[in-house]
Amino acid sequence: MPRFRVALLATLATLLAGCGGEVRPSPDAVNPRMVAPAPKPVRIGLALGGGAAKGFAHIGVIKMLEANGIKVDVVTGTSAGSVVGALYASGMDAFALQKQAVALDEDRIKDVRLFGGGLVQGQALQDYVGTSVGNRPIEKLAKPFAAVSTRLEDGERTVFTRGNTGQAVRASSSIPGVFEPVAIGKFHYVDGGIVSPVPVDAARQLGADFVIAVDISSKAPGTAPGSLLGTVNQSITIMGQKLGAQELARADVVIRPKVNGIGPAAFEQKDAAILEGERAAVAALPQIRAKLVQLRASRAPKAAPPKPRCEASRMDRLMKREPRCD
Repeated sequence: MPRFRVALLATLATLLAGCGGEVRPSPDAVNPRMVAPAPKPVRIGLALGGGAAKGFAHIGVIKMLEANGIKVDVVTGTSAGSVVGALYASGMDAFALQKQAVALDEDRIKDVRLFGGGLVQGQALQDYVGTSVGNRPIEKLAKPFAAVSTRLEDGERTVFTRGNTGQAVRASSSIPGVFEPVAIGKFHYVDGGIVSPVPVDAARQLGADFVIAVDISSKAPGTAPGSLLGTVNQSITIMGQKLGAQELARADVVIRPKVNGIGPAAFEQKDAAILEGERAAVAALPQIRAKLVQLRASRAPKAAPPKPRCEASRMDRLMKREPRCD
């Protein structure tokens, strides 16, 4: 048989084998599943409301959130909530907060001065908070933190996110008629509960996507309080009720410890307040978890559809044809 005929037959045999033989998948077909990018993390904010001695309940709430893996990213506080919030934002965990509370003597934060616009100067509270946070300014704390106060000159809501931590907490906690107003710059500041009883909006300002609010306020009981502090505290509660309800509606979850029976100056009931905070937080955990799952699912980016699977035979390559795609 002539050589050219042998070569021709060999070529035809090769081409015929390629038509129905080996198929090599394209690189895209090796791993057709597309991996979706990781969802953006949800930043959780904790907004702690005012309520004088009832504020110890905030510690119980923090204990249960930590024990159940709810990591708080930003913290805001009004009045008593600003005291607990500053210490928590400084890096203390719940057990350190409880130890601090147990050791706290009311006299350490109360410096009475009969003349000067108020009964309590507030410098002792400022020094206590400053020492507890290592004299760090707000912007140097372990977590982003804001203390909410009321500007006395015009009633403007003021959110302190920088500067002297102790002074900001003092301004947020200066109950009118009980504490002297705090002079910062050219303005004076009093209790933040007048304009923002539970600082949900401040938590959003700090970048929180999901806000857990702790409301320790109570409605006016229909009777007159029997003490000066009780009278002032009830007056602030009445002023802030409607405004506070509107802001609380902007929270994702509201925790309400049952501390109505604890008086504004009842420091001796701190253990009972902490326990009520724990109970209320445990009851709210299912709602917190369910809403976090829902929010994270809504924020998850959608995976790109897989590219079509293409197969190129040897004949396709020899003839320089486009591969067949599913």
